[in-house]
Amino acid sequence: MYIVKSLLTCILTIALASGPATVSAQKITVNGKPGRLEIREAEKNSVRITLKPSDFGTDLPFTPALADRKFGEPAIALEEISHPVNKRIAGLNVEVTADPLRIRITNAAGIEVQEISFNDEGGFSFAKSSDPVLGMGEGGPRPQRGTDWRTAPIQYDRNGSYHAMVPRWQSDAYGSRNPVALMIGTDGWALFVATPWGEIDLRPEDKGLFIPLDREPQTTVQNVANQGLNQGKGLPPAEDYVKGLLDIFVFDAHDPATFMKELSLISGPAVMPPLWSLGYMQSHRTLDDENQLIGIVDSFRVKHIPIDAVIYLGTGFCPRGWNTMQPSFDFNPDVFKRKPEQVLSDLHARNVKVVVHMVPWDRDRLPTLHGTIPALPGEVLDSSHIQNYWQQHVGLMDKGIDAFWPDEGDWFNLFERIKRHQLYYQGPLSTTPDTRPWSLHRNGHLGIAQWGGWVWSGDTETSWKTLEGQIAVGINHSLSIGPYWGSDIGGFYPNNEKTGELYARWFQFGAFCGSFRSHGRTWFTALPWGWGLSDMGPREDNNRNTPARDTDKRNPLVSEMNNPLIEPVVKKYAELRYQLLPYTYTLAWEAHATGMPLMRAMWLQYPEDEKAVGLGNQFMWGADLLIAPVFEKEAKTRTVYLPEGLWYDWWNNAEYSGGKDVTREVSLAVMPIFVRAGAIIPIDPVRQYTGEKISGPTTIKIYPGADGKFTMYEDDGISQQYLDGKGSWTTFSWNDKSRKLTIFPDAPEGAVNLPVSRELVIEKVTGSGTKKVKYTGRKLTVKL
Repeated sequence: MYIVKSLLTCILTIALASGPATVSAQKITVNGKPGRLEIREAEKNSVRITLKPSDFGTDLPFTPALADRKFGEPAIALEEISHPVNKRIAGLNVEVTADPLRIRITNAAGIEVQEISFNDEGGFSFAKSSDPVLGMGEGGPRPQRGTDWRTAPIQYDRNGSYHAMVPRWQSDAYGSRNPVALMIGTDGWALFVATPWGEIDLRPEDKGLFIPLDREPQTTVQNVANQGLNQGKGLPPAEDYVKGLLDIFVFDAHDPATFMKELSLISGPAVMPPLWSLGYMQSHRTLDDENQLIGIVDSFRVKHIPIDAVIYLGTGFCPRGWNTMQPSFDFNPDVFKRKPEQVLSDLHARNVKVVVHMVPWDRDRLPTLHGTIPALPGEVLDSSHIQNYWQQHVGLMDKGIDAFWPDEGDWFNLFERIKRHQLYYQGPLSTTPDTRPWSLHRNGHLGIAQWGGWVWSGDTETSWKTLEGQIAVGINHSLSIGPYWGSDIGGFYPNNEKTGELYARWFQFGAFCGSFRSHGRTWFTALPWGWGLSDMGPREDNNRNTPARDTDKRNPLVSEMNNPLIEPVVKKYAELRYQLLPYTYTLAWEAHATGMPLMRAMWLQYPEDEKAVGLGNQFMWGADLLIAPVFEKEAKTRTVYLPEGLWYDWWNNAEYSGGKDVTREVSLAVMPIFVRAGAIIPIDPVRQYTGEKISGPTTIKIYPGADGKFTMYEDDGISQQYLDGKGSWTTFSWNDKSRKLTIFPDAPEGAVNLPVSRELVIEKVTGSGTKKVKYTGRKLTVKL
């Protein structure tokens, strides 16, 4: 336990009758042994606090959630304390006092950021207010026994709740639980507990509590088993546990953008995804044969519905998948009548990438994943080394597989979950060195962004409640795990609540998530045109882990089929996703360069707006587009809160004054989207796939009423050259008073701005029409 005690107690030394009193030094102890407190700069507005047994040594605790980087020597290093210690560390003021051991942190303006007090139970308390606390990973609380999750309130704000922080698979409105001990206080602080794993109590009014789990090796398996995890593998390895060790990062989050940047530097900046991964992906389940694979892609092309990737499930998770019984690297001969490489070549000729579903070998008996690719000197190249495991994938890539969907992994401990993302990043790069990898996982944690981490929320129940819940899930994931998240459009487990209307509404939401993918049982209803069919697809009742017991309620109602209204709506939003590609790809660059996610909590853009901060059912897509998904059945209106300022309706350019709720009428084809004044949005003609060359100009839409600036980023969308600073940055700067748009190259310092030449249509959405210009990479001013 953590105790700051006096070994000599407080001895009063009397010097004459009125001599001064002196207080002896107090030793810092950790778990009953001598301890050491170290506080060092993490970044300019964050500190790293490490409390450890003195015999731990000089090393910092290890966790793969942190980037491989050097931290400086501690600015404060104490093994005893006799008086308050004050030190300026980077941009923060740090004060350490005793009885109990307490650390108070203020910023340069003298505003308190955080106060931490260590307790006798091995944990600590920290200051908080009643303001929302966000982040803490993906998912929500497990409903209490006997409680129907469909009627439980959606948890967006984590404040006021107890969080067991158990990583788990579950099926409900939230999907899989991927907790992260990263709390973001919207009143200006953030805490990340890198070590150890623990539970978090945010129920007290004025403080939160971190309670470390008892991770002594002899009790590890029992503790984890009690939480429903598999053979002790949900938490970091017991051999890495040091009793009494605490490693805490404290951030000044009064400026959210600064916090997100520093978090990304500490956990590793997000790598750029391949451009194609930002397009639409169609998932397939029980398969007929290769003709069906080709025929579905042909249907997309004939119907002119954009698509960039097809994803195929493995056998065992459906009766007949792409491979032999999972886990397997062998193509299923019942599906592939010709050589697989010929079929894959036919798919590539239709301009789609091919992604296949994978699960780990040997499940419960799988040794701990370890290592790096290529292996470093001294690493043991055994069967669980990720380089050896990756070699089993190489034959698939040689035949034409482009990317992987590593499913399950719920039994992996938290270190292995990050290691698995590393496997599917470094592995493909070792095989095709200048091609950006892509993989989609169900398990994640802070630290996966540096390995290209994409996560989907797992096997959710189909319901309107789930759709509402996924909005909050995606926002908190984006704050505390990584910028690329998505859900199974339409929900995974079908039931009577799944309708064409629900699918259309979910598709609209999915068009503004990082991962834009339809997937689920009765899988024809996950096709854009599926609700216009009479057949909803294979029922797959032979599968395991199906929550519903009543077969009649497991599937959509047959009466909901043959609905011709859904396909045009879905096509409209697929096209919108592709029209916004230059905007969205720029958001991907911003995630890499600044740490700001694509899907942004209102707090990130409007931290001073108390009402906006607490909203978990709407979000910003970048800095400029406010997205308000419709999650109520047969909705005729949607209430949206607009922060202060002038806003425009995306669909009709109607103007709204902010600082209040507005009610927008909605039809099935309309999901409310609002654009802030001063926004500059690049719009491309509709592509059928992201790599398609377009002949028409890019339209630069200007939303007047405020000055604005937008820097559009471009590169080849494929290679690793962006890591060498090669790309194109074009800044559009709008002066509202003079009605002038200035266009100029604007590469970051040290970058190589590759030449750009293109036709542009400049459009001010109110008033003066449009102007066509030719931009050749030289400064250009356009008067509107």
